[in-house]
Amino acid sequence: MPKPSPAQYPSFYATYIDQVQDTDVIQALENNTNTTLAALAAMPADKAEYAYAPGKWTLKEVWLHLSDAERIFAYRLLRIGRNDQTPLPGWEENDYTANANAARLSFRDVLDEWVTVRHATTSLFKNLEPAAWDRTGIANGNPINVAAIGFIISGHTYHHLKIIRERYL
Repeated sequence: MPKPSPAQYPSFYATYIDQVQDTDVIQALENNTNTTLAALAAMPADKAEYAYAPGKWTLKEVWLHLSDAERIFAYRLLRIGRNDQTPLPGWEENDYTANANAARLSFRDVLDEWVTVRHATTSLFKNLEPAAWDRTGIANGNPINVAAIGFIISGHTYHHLKIIRERYL
């Protein structure tokens, strides 16, 4: 499935989608996974509790956020892809992060969780029926296309990798 047009997703996701160079959603997820795994291998574990400024998330909290966000986007993908027309609610990322209790988890556990979530997301995309790719649903009050969700997931991860490189490492 090719990169979506701006009419297929809310404009505030353009920042994420624009960061994805691939034109196929499966390839985008796979390349993003490989890029992210390479970045993870270079991240020092002693930075896990580091936040670059007061009130900012620690590195572990950022990774838990990536897992949470991907789960929510994958849930939207599942519902819309299976032709469920029920409008889906938004979510508050800061509430999720505040309640994730990242301090109790090891950095390895947080990273392993992200890898597990990503593999599940990629599998879900790969196993969608062809008709599902063109489906559009409502999430957080906005229309969104199934294929756009994969590019948003990849772009969201690239967005946070860029911040991690600039402010955490």
